[in-house]
Amino acid sequence: MSITEKILCSKTHEYILENSDNTFTIGLTDYAVEQLGDIVFLELPEVGVEFKKNETFATVESVKAASEIYMPVSGKITEVNDAVVESPETLNEDSYEAGWLVKIEKTGDESELNDLMEYEDYKEELE
Repeated sequence: MSITEKILCSKTHEYILENSDNTFTIGLTDYAVEQLGDIVFLELPEVGVEFKKNETFATVESVKAASEIYMPVSGKITEVNDAVVESPETLNEDSYEAGWLVKIEKTGDESELNDLMEYEDYKEELE
């Protein structure tokens, strides 16, 4: 099963993946990365910080533009991908496996997942 069969996507182009340990991995979809172009800078939050659904939790800059990245569900940061901060171009190469951004412990309820789409539906909405 590919990762795109397991993720949920937001209208603002973030993805969320439920991990086996009940945490969630959050990153940018391949579409978002393609639209940004060559990524040159990434700013991620510190471990322990809590965000509400739809709050800005990170910033990404490419040669084209700077964009805010929004939290798809409420959660507390449990891990940050320092490797992608050191080498932001990793996002262009592999936004799902090596290019994940943060891991969170979800603090909101299940209803926060209701407006997220499966990857296939997300791709259809882009067309």
